[in-house]
Parts: sequence; C-alpha cells; structure tokens
Amino acid sequence: MSLLAIADAGLFLLDNNHRGWRSELLRADAGLQCLACDPANSFTIYTGSRGGGVRKSIDGGRSWRDLQLPLNEVFSLGVSPADGSVYAGTEPSRLFKSTDGGESWRELAALTEIPSAPTWSFPPRPWTSHVRAIAPNPRDPGLLLAGIELGGLMRSENGGETWADHAAGAQRDVHALAWHPHFAERAYEAGGGGTAWSHDGGRTWEPADAGRDRHYTWALALDPEDPDLWYISASPSARHAHSRGKAQAHIYRWRGAGPWEQVGKGLPQLLDSMPYTLITTHEEIFAGLADGRIFLSASRGESWNLLDVSGPFPQGLKAFAIPARG
Repeated sequence: MSLLAIADAGLFLLDNNHRGWRSELLRADAGLQCLACDPANSFTIYTGSRGGGVRKSIDGGRSWRDLQLPLNEVFSLGVSPADGSVYAGTEPSRLFKSTDGGESWRELAALTEIPSAPTWSFPPRPWTSHVRAIAPNPRDPGLLLAGIELGGLMRSENGGETWADHAAGAQRDVHALAWHPHFAERAYEAGGGGTAWSHDGGRTWEPADAGRDRHYTWALALDPEDPDLWYISASPSARHAHSRGKAQAHIYRWRGAGPWEQVGKGLPQLLDSMPYTLITTHEEIFAGLADGRIFLSASRGESWNLLDVSGPFPQGLKAFAIPARG
C-alpha cells in the first residue's frame, strides 16, 4: 500500500512494496499544511499551503499546477465523495468551493455572515482565525461541516450556501472533523478542549471525554467498519503539544459506549512528540509524530511497531492521506 504524507520538507510518498517501507519526496514545499485525495481518482491530489494556495496533481504527485484560489493562506481541503466538489478553507476564515476540479472557485460567503463570526479568534494570533477542518458528507452532497480554529463547528445542508452556527456539545476550538464512510449519520470531532460525536448527521453533538486525563486533542481516525470504534491523540495542553520533545501525549481508543482507553503496547509510555496525524485502513492504523516517527498497529491499537522507512525521511509529519484505489 501507499501513504501520502505532508512534513516539514514537503509532500512525501511512503510505499510498502513487500520489501519494506520507502519514502520519496514528491514535492519540496515547506509551507504545506493540508492535502486531499479525490475519492474517485487515485491519481488526483490537492495540496494546500500557507502562502502557496492550492495546487493539483493528476499524475499521482509527479507534476503540479496552481489552481488560482483567491487567497493563498490555505489550512484545510476536502473533496466530496458524493459529487466531487472541492472545498478549500483559508486564513482569514473563508471557505471556497469548486465544482470543476479547481478550475474555478466561488466563495461560500454565508459562512462569515453567521452570528458568531465576529468572535472568531486564534489564540496565538488573536487578530486571526482560520478554517482548520472541512468534512463533506460521504453520501449527501449538500451536507457539510466546517471547523473554525477558534470559533466553532458549523453545519450546512446545502453545500455551504447557508449555515447553522456552532452546535451545542461540540468543541469550539476545532482541530479535526470526520464522517464515518459507511454510516453517514455519524460524525466525529477532535478539538482543543476534548472530543465530541454526532449520531444524527451533525445536528446535535455529545461530548466524549470520559477516561482521559488529557483533553487537548488533535488527530482523529475512525475504524472503517465499526462506527463506535475511533482513535484520537491528546496532550495536556497546546503548549505541550506544539513544543517538540515535550508533548507528553497519548493515543486513545474509544470502543462501544466508551470510555477512552490509552493504547498501547509498543508505544512509549509518554509520547514526547505529538501525534499530529492518524489514519486507518481496513487492517491498520498509522500514527505520524511531529518528530517524523511513524508507528503502525495491525491490531486495532493493541500493539504497535515503529516503521523502518528507507529513503528521505519525512521529519515533522503533519498529515496523512491514502490515495483512492483504482
């Protein structure tokens, strides 16, 4: 299998060819923040960069084209599995949509017109905020979640034309959002004060924090078959999480009705570097740490192994994505 990874140096391809894992730098770009793969085309990849806007590859990352987004500070991307629409979230907090693969963009201006918008503020830079997470529903092309860091979790039923303001029970400091790929009413959030989930398509949210002594959560991953099995990374505070070597972080697993339980065998008791990215396949969980280490579990988090990766190593991991099959 293959993984795409954003790290400090740029975009990497991590490939397992049954002789071990090998890393290849696909594109050098220190400003990369996010990436998204087209669920319908294994060769189409979008990346977002601070200062570099959105770029697109249609050959698996070998060549790239600038898509001319109106703003260049891009923090989040999403591609709808339902209709292929592409979404890009920026700083300042604005959201753009393309229905032609990024050839043209239209701002979803209603997002910044909701009542809470004047209060949005990112703590390290109080005069700013940004769209940290975008989650198009896998089956309903109109259903869309957007997370503001820091401002709230917003929901649209018409592709972003209108929005409901922050939902009670959800975290206002949004770091990650996801829909379950097969249970389309189930949505999940990791945020600066904890985690939450929804069982009714994002209309209502319930905090899910029992069992953890760390509540600054960042990365989020779902079991692709079981909607009640999910994973998060957590640290005592933002200061710990974003200080290299001082994260004091854990990876947690939620099963059934909870509570959260720390995993697992093969991981350090305390992770000194924050797991900024988690991703699951049908068989495996990958955890990417801020210092570049990648841990793999083939047992739903029961045990973990450190990947031995040859080639240029992706120090400073920020995000994973799995190219679509086919």
